[in-house]
Amino acid sequence: MTGVPASAAGGSGAKPVRGGKLGTAAVNQASLWNIANILTMVRLLLVPGFVLLLFHNGGYDPAWRSFAWAAFAIAMITDLFDGHLARTYNLVTDFGKIADPIADKAIMGAALVSLSILGDLPWWITGVIIARELGITLMRFWVIRHAVIPASRGGKLKTLAQGTAVGMYVLALTGPLATLRFWVMMVAVVLTVVTGLDYVRQAVVLRRKSLAAERAAAVERAAEATEEALRAAAGTTVGAGAASGPVAGSVAGATDVRGGVTDVRGAGADASGTAEARDAAEAER
Repeated sequence: MTGVPASAAGGSGAKPVRGGKLGTAAVNQASLWNIANILTMVRLLLVPGFVLLLFHNGGYDPAWRSFAWAAFAIAMITDLFDGHLARTYNLVTDFGKIADPIADKAIMGAALVSLSILGDLPWWITGVIIARELGITLMRFWVIRHAVIPASRGGKLKTLAQGTAVGMYVLALTGPLATLRFWVMMVAVVLTVVTGLDYVRQAVVLRRKSLAAERAAAVERAAEATEEALRAAAGTTVGAGAASGPVAGSVAGATDVRGGVTDVRGAGADASGTAEARDAAEAER
């Protein structure tokens, strides 16, 4: 219930840290059957078992409610252990990403709804807690493209308070302990609302920062594209200027050659005319 999938708190294929207590065969690779995922599956299976135990014999048998409390406690403890193992041994699977938050909310939601059905817990408390959990989950999906909201200390304290209060309500307590559990639940409700509002604030801030960074990146990319276009245009102009020199020289050279040929032909014509005039003069003599 911390908001961060326990079985998804690491990468895949990493070796366990030195000094770890579990065998390497169980945690060397992030397969579906790694220890973190197994604990998550156990927690999912405990949900229907917890409900059956709680409602056995009408739901008010102290012995069966003690068994239900044991199932609830085991489910909450596995939530702590699978998260620790996932972080320590860097385990992650797609199943863990989806199943872990579902298991967290399923056991807590089942306990709250069941206690309200039995009349032990006011429905408004159940509604506030469930609405908060579902709302925060939807909000995380809303901002997941922009940023990931980390689990805060307040969120972890809220989870502890909720688990303690619900566990006390599951047990058939009377007298001062029954009064104490009410105030523990009130603390849990306050933490639920306060941390929920804080998550909303974080989500809005992170989304604004992400959108601002995306706009800045888009402006920078547009500026770079414009600069590259200008450089390309400048290079084309310079290349055209450099090519015009040799072409103009070739044209000028060709013109000079043609002029020289014309001059030679003109000189030949003049010489031919002089020879004909000389022959005519000699004939007249």
